[in-house]
Amino acid sequence: MANNLNTQKQEVFKYVEAMLGGGMIDVELDPMHYETALDTALNKFRQRSDNSVEESYVTLPTVIDQNDYTLPNEIVEVRKIFRRSIGSRTGGGDGGTLFEPFNLAYTNTYLLASSNMGGLATYNMFASYQELVGRMFGSFIEFKWNTTTKKLTVLQRIRAEEDLLLMCYNYRPDSELLKDYLAKQWIKDYTLAKCKYMLGEARSKFATIAGPQGGSSLNGDALKAEAQAEIDKLEADVQTQVSGGQGYGFTIG
Repeated sequence: MANNLNTQKQEVFKYVEAMLGGGMIDVELDPMHYETALDTALNKFRQRSDNSVEESYVTLPTVIDQNDYTLPNEIVEVRKIFRRSIGSRTGGGDGGTLFEPFNLAYTNTYLLASSNMGGLATYNMFASYQELVGRMFGSFIEFKWNTTTKKLTVLQRIRAEEDLLLMCYNYRPDSELLKDYLAKQWIKDYTLAKCKYMLGEARSKFATIAGPQGGSSLNGDALKAEAQAEIDKLEADVQTQVSGGQGYGFTIG
């Protein structure tokens, strides 16, 4: 995995160097500058695009009288917690629960088929029933989530050991983003723009270089202005889902 990620990074760096004129002129950037620009691009993409996260489900074994749990760093947000021992078909939770999403998948498909149980009206009544029973028997657990410390606090006393099912959003790995055909080009172009800005910043420190023919002028300020315009455009593109983010879809509820 690490070797694959390094190969992907080198591909981005070669693209940036070529676009800056590498091979024809000297590009005064060190490997550190390329790494910094790519890290900035990845972080900006994660801040601005929902294409940088994916939905996942995590099983959390509880401990009696323990309310705080530390989750992996890649988890961005915890949306819901399901108790797998409530509403079980087997009575003991071994077969899942009627109130967690995996066990509901077949039930929902069956109820939505009008030839089986009456279609959408029946599905809506069953969904209301699920919510009512879940609230009455503690299927849904209240909690607090700290995005900085990754600490999940369950807001009720844990009286027995059981496996909770967490509905989460987690970061997509760098290697996956650099393979995504929509995200990849945005990240490469943002890395290029940041490298161009750093190059312009360095060149603007010296307006001219002395020489036998009176010296030559550097294009630092022009590079910075060009790079800033590209950065602004790329950040605007994220808002219009050019980089693969999801727009608003159809929602029931």
